[in-house]
Amino acid sequence: MHHTITPIAFYRGDFGEKFGVPRQAGIVPALEGLVVFEPSFRDAAALRGLGDFGRVWLIWQFSETPCEGFRPTVRPPRLGGNARMGVFATRSPFRPNALGLSCVELAGLEERPGLGTVLRVKGADLMDGTPIFDIKPYLPYADAWPDAKAGFAPDAGGTLAVELPQELEALIPADKREALRAVLARDPRPRYQEDADRVYTMNFAGREVSFTADETTLRVTAVRAAE
Repeated sequence: MHHTITPIAFYRGDFGEKFGVPRQAGIVPALEGLVVFEPSFRDAAALRGLGDFGRVWLIWQFSETPCEGFRPTVRPPRLGGNARMGVFATRSPFRPNALGLSCVELAGLEERPGLGTVLRVKGADLMDGTPIFDIKPYLPYADAWPDAKAGFAPDAGGTLAVELPQELEALIPADKREALRAVLARDPRPRYQEDADRVYTMNFAGREVSFTADETTLRVTAVRAAE
């Protein structure tokens, strides 16, 4: 039986490309974005009561991941790309229906001209334009199990020191600087790449941010307007 689902909304945020997007929701709380509903779902009645919740679940699609059929195993970046695990034991985008699940902070509901009511959310691990299929309230008593086993990913990993020269930081919008530093501290590089001389470029908030990194420090080398 074939099933079809339709996006009810799209995420609008600072990442124009996949590179640099946090690997999990919530690890960069300073990141802020909008959930913008499609015209046919812009009914304020559908959001009645949602503002009373502090967090929501977003069910979305890895829309930039090519579908190449079912793969029973994948190589998790957490394991350096060297070991295979069952796809259902990972959060890899290479999954049968390419669906993602993210718990984000609900910072508020706002009326925007031409967009109706939008959701301001924080800590999303989504790129700009990600289709969202459903939204559900987060319930702490049912959804939080901090003592549960976490398999091969017991924590969010370490952070890097970030060197961002003042003259380059000035090229980033003031309200985006905290989020940028937090994203860079989480080391956006693929886990299996450790070349300290390689220059990486990340599309963030309409800027192309270039940097190098070693085991302890990430150094921003250039900031320019994104093409």
